[in-house]
Amino acid sequence: MSTVIPIRPVGAVRRGAPRHTPKGRQTSPQARERVAALCEGLAPRTDLLIEHLHRLQDAEGALRHGHLAALAERLRLSQVEVFEVASFYHHFEIVDDDAAVPATVVRVCDSLSCSMAGSATLMHDLQAALANDASVRVQPAPCIGQCHRAPAACVGQRQLPHATVDAVQALLASGDTGPRELPVPEASGLHQLQRLLSGELSADAVLAELKASHLRGLGGAGFPAWRKWETVRTQAGPRHMVVNIDEGEVGTFKDGHLLTSAQAGAPQVLEGLLIAAQVVGIEHVWLYLRDEYHDARRLLQRELTALDARLQALAAQYPGYRPPRIELRRGAGAYICGEESALIESVEGRRGLPRLKPPIVAFHGVFGRPTLAHNPETLWWLPEILAHGGAWLASHGRAGRNGLRRFSVSGRVKRPGVYLAPAGITLRELVMEHAGGMADGHTLYAFLPGGASGGILPAALADVPLDFDTLSEHGAFVGSMAVVVLGQNDRARDAALNLMRFFEHESCGQCTPCRAGTTKAVQLMQAPVWDAALLAELSQVMRDASICGLGQAAPNPVDSVLRFFPHEVGA
Repeated sequence: MSTVIPIRPVGAVRRGAPRHTPKGRQTSPQARERVAALCEGLAPRTDLLIEHLHRLQDAEGALRHGHLAALAERLRLSQVEVFEVASFYHHFEIVDDDAAVPATVVRVCDSLSCSMAGSATLMHDLQAALANDASVRVQPAPCIGQCHRAPAACVGQRQLPHATVDAVQALLASGDTGPRELPVPEASGLHQLQRLLSGELSADAVLAELKASHLRGLGGAGFPAWRKWETVRTQAGPRHMVVNIDEGEVGTFKDGHLLTSAQAGAPQVLEGLLIAAQVVGIEHVWLYLRDEYHDARRLLQRELTALDARLQALAAQYPGYRPPRIELRRGAGAYICGEESALIESVEGRRGLPRLKPPIVAFHGVFGRPTLAHNPETLWWLPEILAHGGAWLASHGRAGRNGLRRFSVSGRVKRPGVYLAPAGITLRELVMEHAGGMADGHTLYAFLPGGASGGILPAALADVPLDFDTLSEHGAFVGSMAVVVLGQNDRARDAALNLMRFFEHESCGQCTPCRAGTTKAVQLMQAPVWDAALLAELSQVMRDASICGLGQAAPNPVDSVLRFFPHEVGA
């Protein structure tokens, strides 16, 4: 017996119950009202999606499904577009509408410097002490930019250096877990900007001083600053700028220190920004600040408000002057956004996935326009260069290098901190002349010259100059000048495993070599005896095939251990 299947005529429509609502999760009036109230004053633009998510997260302690649906409706995005962004960033938590969330999250840094200072014990003790307090959750976190004050924690939005169980409990009891109000920094008179606006300095004269200074990008890559300016300047407008303050490299904290310095830190960075914008012809600037720097965010908001009035006065004084529009954007816990194209994706309101190159961001950056990308320390130097001359900055340095550098120094030294030192200084000189020597009971065993991705070098190389282009023959680089010092009781293989776990956690997952490679490396590195041949092969694949610098540089610590510390990896 055969079954007869009726055939519907072409053009016929399947009839059923009529749909009175859109597909997907429905939005309740209560959710719409709550989202509208929390996002009041924030323009309903798609590039501001992450800023909207922060408003909801800050107020509710998490992102509720119903609120995400209402936000999608507000921004005229699909719900999946909102969800994919919300689920990408570590500092956002998505929960059911009726889920209970803790009032405060305590994040304990488990990256290298804090791990060396006992953060694992701190984490264990905090979880035990607060186990019965449903209003608090304790969880590990990657580097929070307090490596010089290890072990560190972030209680709500309050960073807690040299954290202890008692200190965390005292802060929780006080309820004072919001950002601090930092002292008002020394004001910048915008003198060098006014020299430029008055005609005392021409744009070409500024570029000439920039070339003479040998100033390079101080975010890690070390690209000559003047070449960036000339490249973007020659492109058709409108031109944009991004300032990368998303320093998430393990061991790096100089930018946060610089911005919050009372000695014209943030004001001088902003003047440098305005000088660069005027010379290059920038119309719009985005300051992208890592989310862990809550104190710096409050300070920058205050400084930008004060700056706006001053720029209006300058525009009236110099009728041809058109100040750039400046926006402060808040990261959401994604180390990958330190890569400039991933940062730009985030600025545009999307997941921080690095772009394929070419084109480079100087040609095709924010919203497809030519974009100048700079680090705050690079911008800080511009008023100094114009005040003293480019040759003045170039006259500093050792071992044939030019300029001054800010080094983040942490680990087994007496005085961890940020130190301004001549370019080309050696590790031994940096530790002895600035960091007070090795910590009591420790002798130099190894060091990281450039943070998590810069490699691990033995004490035998402590007299090699620390600067761009000087460490490549040793399979290392200075990057953002984040120096972590290891003592004789530390093991390079343990440090490398800690760093690879960081890379595994922070991989954006876009490309298989990095996503799968970091996970596989962590598995291999936990073996009592390393499979050196397999790790070397994996390293090469990650270098050759990863889309961006995270995957390409992640194997550096592993390769360093295999090269300089083979006795630690077993037979």
